Amino acid sequence: MINLYEQLEGVEDHYIQLTKQLADPEVIADTNRLLALSKEEGNLRETIDTYRKYKKAVEEYQEVEEMLQGSLEPDMEELAKEEHDTLMQEKEALEEQLKILLLPKDENDEKNIIMEIRGAAGGDEAQLFAGDLFHMYQKYADNQGWKTEIIEASTSDAGGYKEIIFAIQGNNVYSKLKYESGAHRVQRVPETESQGRIHTSTATVVVMPEAEDVEVNLDANDIRVDIFRASGAGGQHVNMTDSAVRLTHLPTGIVVSMQDERSQIKNREKAMKVLLARVNDYYIQQAQAEVDAERKSAVGTGDRSERIRTYNFPQGRVTDHRVHLTLHKLEQVLNGDLDEIIETLIIEDQTKKLENM
Repeated sequence: MINLYEQLEGVEDHYIQLTKQLADPEVIADTNRLLALSKEEGNLRETIDTYRKYKKAVEEYQEVEEMLQGSLEPDMEELAKEEHDTLMQEKEALEEQLKILLLPKDENDEKNIIMEIRGAAGGDEAQLFAGDLFHMYQKYADNQGWKTEIIEASTSDAGGYKEIIFAIQGNNVYSKLKYESGAHRVQRVPETESQGRIHTSTATVVVMPEAEDVEVNLDANDIRVDIFRASGAGGQHVNMTDSAVRLTHLPTGIVVSMQDERSQIKNREKAMKVLLARVNDYYIQQAQAEVDAERKSAVGTGDRSERIRTYNFPQGRVTDHRVHLTLHKLEQVLNGDLDEIIETLIIEDQTKKLENM
């Protein structure tokens, strides 16, 4: 605990300096600096509060230990032993909490996300399942007080989605949904199945932190813009105006097409938003691949073709294969009750990172 203690002393010293700067009239007059320092202070507050509780628990623990080394009346000795045990448990619990708070922060955790869901193996049933997943995440977002906005959707004749791209905006969205990338499997009897046989279908989910232009530093010369006439559903403007936009990022070969809006400008804005996220995600995945050992030990950052979860309708269960968690509440999960699954994934991820510290 000595290294951790020394590290926390340094963090507390820095926090004290931050609070002094926040009271400085020059800082208060500089809006951008004030916002940056306020954000840093807010990020450190929980760590410092926990550290101060830990120091108090250590001090009280040492005082009780000194008392037990002296001569005490039997009744007082019994009370001191009980307090000694309680303070030891509190001290150890705070130590573990501090270790987690000192884990390297994912710089993307506070960001909004762009999520892409596609029907994969299973035809119409896979596309219906893609729709189920979209509604699941939409309801989870509603429960969290987040905002969901569909960017592009390609519906199937059966009523699901061949592909749907949407944004979720709110507090710390990526920190909770970053583990959802991967292949999701459904086992159920399709409505069109006359023999009552269970079919297995899959849909893929990709979660990307929303990126700003300055983060990925896209060069306009690296982006090819094609304008073409929209096709498919969309009203009378379809096939009448050149409103559809296709952006190609030449260095990576990433292509984004958008035609949902009547306006070419709006389609271009939406396409650029998705392109930024995809290019940013491409470089994130490359960086993770370079540190392969760390990537394998982390939860939810491996191969995106990996089957991560099964939704079994006949048994009413959901199983997350990464953490071997099975819940017999399929209906609630599909209605957005993802808290237990996500919390388990976060704890598993933190545990593995602590093992590697």
